[in-house]
Amino acid sequence: MSRSVKVAVIGAGVSGLVAARELKREHHNVVVFEKNTRVGGTWVYTPETDSDPLSLDPNRSIVRSSLYPSLRTNLPRQLMEFLDYPFRQNDGRVDPRTFPCHEEVLRFLEEFADEFGINELTRFGTEVVKVEKMEGEEGWVVESRASHGGGDSVCREVFDSVVVCSGHNVAPSVAEVCGIEKWRGFQMHSHNYRDPQPFQGQVVILIGLGPTSFDISREIALVAKEVHVSVRLNPAKKGMKLEDFANVRFHPMIKCINEDGFVVFEDGVTIYADSIIHCTGYKNELPFLETNGVVSIDENRVGPLYKHVFPPSLAPWLSFIGLTELDSVFPVSELQGKWVAKVLSGKMVLPTEEEMMKSIQQHYQLMLQNGLPKRFTHFLGPYQPDYKHWLAEHLGLPPLKDWRDAMFTHNIKNFFEMNGGFRDEWDDDYWDPIMNNTKIFHSSNQS
Repeated sequence: MSRSVKVAVIGAGVSGLVAARELKREHHNVVVFEKNTRVGGTWVYTPETDSDPLSLDPNRSIVRSSLYPSLRTNLPRQLMEFLDYPFRQNDGRVDPRTFPCHEEVLRFLEEFADEFGINELTRFGTEVVKVEKMEGEEGWVVESRASHGGGDSVCREVFDSVVVCSGHNVAPSVAEVCGIEKWRGFQMHSHNYRDPQPFQGQVVILIGLGPTSFDISREIALVAKEVHVSVRLNPAKKGMKLEDFANVRFHPMIKCINEDGFVVFEDGVTIYADSIIHCTGYKNELPFLETNGVVSIDENRVGPLYKHVFPPSLAPWLSFIGLTELDSVFPVSELQGKWVAKVLSGKMVLPTEEEMMKSIQQHYQLMLQNGLPKRFTHFLGPYQPDYKHWLAEHLGLPPLKDWRDAMFTHNIKNFFEMNGGFRDEWDDDYWDPIMNNTKIFHSSNQS
């Protein structure tokens, strides 16, 4: 017999929307809590930024969006769709490009929410301030506060299960650099970047080389005097320049910053800069979750979590969707959502607590053997195909199409080769037959 339970979903971004749909499909009673006034999570743009450019002041006004106006997706739209809900192209949308602007992604998510009735399940403008397991009883107490109504009253409700889909791009992480606290230049986190114009004629240093730094360095280079990117580089890339941007240079990590304002890199190169932008990612934070230490965050590792989703001693009544990184978040979150929904309905059974803990410890041990720090715990990277295929097989779904993995790998290859024009050079005529199973993929065909 299938069971139906009352579930609180925290967040109405990509993972929250697809989790709500899967829970609804399994006939659970779903309530989605969303702090913003619309669905979309990180894909909702605002020109506003945190009151503290570095986002360190605990009393700052916080803006959840990290989007800048020029942002385009760094994955092709075919990898930013759900398995049964395509992100269609050339159907009258405003931006039909394979790598569309952020407004197009938000439009896609809004249509998804409309089609599957997620808006009706969602309490907009409502922040979850506390989630706590009921003492001595089954269930979870969820305390929330609505931003409308003028009051500061907290609503308390009991749910059978809580699914955390609050994302991991909210709390910026800044680099720790010797002497930076005495530096008098301007600093900001890329979370608060919107426009290159403030850096007109400046010498700018960007710390880190993720997708955001990849884009921002090129955009700022159009107006800045010089752009220097500090990143963990192999020796072959020391002093490397970009072919299309002569004023962009790459350097190893910053060794220190002197009191005179000069920035010293590990290779001894010294630069006097006007501004530093920290493109150093985000910290996992769960300020609302109280589990008496059962679930904790250690160097960005949320754990212990079985397969990045279930804390063994609290499963299946507490789960996490969308924590993984360096993956195609749309299908991964969808598969995780299907898993959670079916386990809650009783159609699937988790391993024992001991077996789940053993699997987690094996994962941790493998990371240790490979020299990977804890902060990489939820990075899938090259393990993304194995993880997705394991979920699909576990769910009894047909095998996932291999073209998704090939496309993801090729796209990552473009990034590591620092090909700034990869979005507009993308060859749809090459990939369309592969997606339609009329052409066999060979990696040598795409250099």
